[in-house]
Amino acid sequence: MEFKGVYTAILTPFSKDGKNIDYGAYKEIVERQIQSGVSGIVPCGTTGESPTLSHKEHGELIENTVKFVNGRIQIIAGTGSNSTREAIDLTVEACKAGVDAVMLVNPYYNKPSQEGLYMHFKTVAEASTKPVMLYNIKGRTSVNLEVPTLVRLSEVENIQAVKEASGDPGQMAKVQKSCGDKIVMLSGDDNIIPAVMGLGGKGVVSVASNLFPGKIVSMMNEYLKGDFHKGNEIFYSLLDFMNALFWETNPIPVKAGAEIMGLCSGSIRLPLVELDSDKKEKLKVIIQNVGADQ
Repeated sequence: MEFKGVYTAILTPFSKDGKNIDYGAYKEIVERQIQSGVSGIVPCGTTGESPTLSHKEHGELIENTVKFVNGRIQIIAGTGSNSTREAIDLTVEACKAGVDAVMLVNPYYNKPSQEGLYMHFKTVAEASTKPVMLYNIKGRTSVNLEVPTLVRLSEVENIQAVKEASGDPGQMAKVQKSCGDKIVMLSGDDNIIPAVMGLGGKGVVSVASNLFPGKIVSMMNEYLKGDFHKGNEIFYSLLDFMNALFWETNPIPVKAGAEIMGLCSGSIRLPLVELDSDKKEKLKVIIQNVGADQ
């Protein structure tokens, strides 16, 4: 499998009361992504509110994603957990459902050592029948996947990519230098895409592309062609919007944006709450300034 281009960390739309997944809206959101030319989508990640999905919902969402996509783009299912056993169960289920790859986040809350991280990822990857993308995000998990550990993990056959969201360009440069021949690096943050691409990254797992997939795809195509001038023109036209997605914990702002654009309800599950009305009005103006997707 080739990891390259734009992968949308797809949101999970809920009914207005938040009790059920709105599969009608979800199908339309997925179709919009496909028509915009993204390389793939990532269901059941942080943006998809995986922490508040039940085990049953997690499985059903992945199964429906496979059904809706019908082989037209790649599906990388989030199957990580802070329990190695649970991560294996989720990974095996997703592989059976027909995804193209799985994404494993650093175990959160437990704060494992580097050896613990290595054994966790290696054990889950060896149980997977599909390629594996690791997801390094210290800000959410309190542990950083250090470069020497990633180098060791690059020897595990089906660990093929890393979503780098450490926010540290120095670490990303070390990742690319140390194991860029074995592991594809994708940006885990929209607002530093040019930096990651300049360091040798091959794409992005994007939150912003939930709302503007066409623009993000056009931008990424320019970077992949080596035209950073044109890529940066698009990037800077979106930067205010990308920064707005960090006003509150993800996916609160992007859910509000999706409601503003009429894609789905802005309903979000506790312990997260919807964006307040003042910020929602400011976000609406920013979205209007970006203009239509392309």
